[in-house]
Amino acid sequence: MDYFPIFLRLANEPVLVVGGGEVAARKIDLLLRTQAKVTVVSPDLIESLAEKAAAGVIAYVAGEFQPELLEGMRLAIAATDKQSVNAWVAHQCERRNIPVNVVDDRELSRFIMPAIVDRSPVVVAVGSSGDAPVLTRRLREKLESFLPQRLGDLAKLAGKLRPTVKAKLEHASTRRRFWENFFDGSIAADVLSGREDAAGQGVLDRIGNSLTRFAKQSKFAGEVALVGAGPGDPGLLTLRALRALQNADVIVYDRLVSADVLDLARRDAERIYVGKAAGNHHVSQEDTNALLVKLAKEGKRVCRLKGGDPFIFGRGGEELEALAAEGIRFEVVPGVTAAAGCAAYAGIPLTHRDHAQALTFVTGHCKGESDNVDWAALARPGHTVVFYMGLNQLENIVARLREHGVPEDRSAALIEHGTRPSQRVVTATIADLVQKAAGARVESPALLIVGEVTRLHEALHWFNTRSVEVASTDEGRLSA
Repeated sequence: MDYFPIFLRLANEPVLVVGGGEVAARKIDLLLRTQAKVTVVSPDLIESLAEKAAAGVIAYVAGEFQPELLEGMRLAIAATDKQSVNAWVAHQCERRNIPVNVVDDRELSRFIMPAIVDRSPVVVAVGSSGDAPVLTRRLREKLESFLPQRLGDLAKLAGKLRPTVKAKLEHASTRRRFWENFFDGSIAADVLSGREDAAGQGVLDRIGNSLTRFAKQSKFAGEVALVGAGPGDPGLLTLRALRALQNADVIVYDRLVSADVLDLARRDAERIYVGKAAGNHHVSQEDTNALLVKLAKEGKRVCRLKGGDPFIFGRGGEELEALAAEGIRFEVVPGVTAAAGCAAYAGIPLTHRDHAQALTFVTGHCKGESDNVDWAALARPGHTVVFYMGLNQLENIVARLREHGVPEDRSAALIEHGTRPSQRVVTATIADLVQKAAGARVESPALLIVGEVTRLHEALHWFNTRSVEVASTDEGRLSA
């Protein structure tokens, strides 16, 4: 983030604008909305600014910019058509530690002007660090069409109610629940649609009744949303998953949940890591189950966030059994499983009329020490097999497939960091899979796909990846 976004209160604060043309006029119109005290310095003014100066809306200093005009100013804007003048203004502002914006010159600017959607008191600012002003304007246009015109009325109503809500609802968590219910409920919908006057007595009566109900609730029942976060790309989250993330008081997450997905959560939500890695269990499954129960019994809304889909090798069923035994309310939000996501991003169709008529998902390590995998079934031709968490067992997997008749030339692929910008794909055959994986230094998370469909990767890949070329070598390492 190159610029820190802030909203600056400028009511009755002095602001200097250098320039009297159309560009300066546009900036002045925005400044006047904030009730800033605007002084304009320029040898001459366009008609609209001259009218404002004559009406006393802005102060006007006729002539060239002089450094002493900056004394006492909160910020300044240089909007002349002379680069040398703009640079001089910026230099003098820097000397006095006054924030300055030089129009269309971010190198000279201390701050930049975003594209603005105004639903005062709700204001949305969109910026691109000055890289793509046309893009920010397009985004503003989309937001203008998306945000209700009466959003400001609703915000003003909420501001008017804040002291009353704070007085009646003692706990911050209860107030947050009230406001979420308010903004998602029928009162807000009626105000936004114009069916109710935000300042009318009818709205105030309905809000008063809602507040009374909330005040009587000493404790809210907790709940858990078991959410699939997908294989890594946050764009693969479902809308329901995003909503669960943003509503949660606590997020309990696994090792395979990407930082980009976590960034979509509410900023004040507590985050608890319970990730596990092969041979290094950070938190036991039993402890995770107990944690979910404990948090829900405290009245928290918990988002149990798992990589991929929680019901495909995610042990989500075990966690729900623990919640059900305690009578705790829960819901399940499916996610894009790693097999579907990683294969798609690698350009590998899991089924294909010419290559694979069956598909099997297999865990790379089984529960306990037993191996209950039907290797004979996995060895059949016309079959795609996807191994989850199998990197540390790669040699054993290849050996068992060979034992059950898989030919040496059967194709396979390892997808490392699937769907993420760092994605790599190693294609091989059963004969050289272990060697190529070692040479490429494949690291977890990695997904193994065995089947002739993997030969299509070279023709169908579309994401920012290429097959990894690995020289024949006995060196390298496998990292689980």
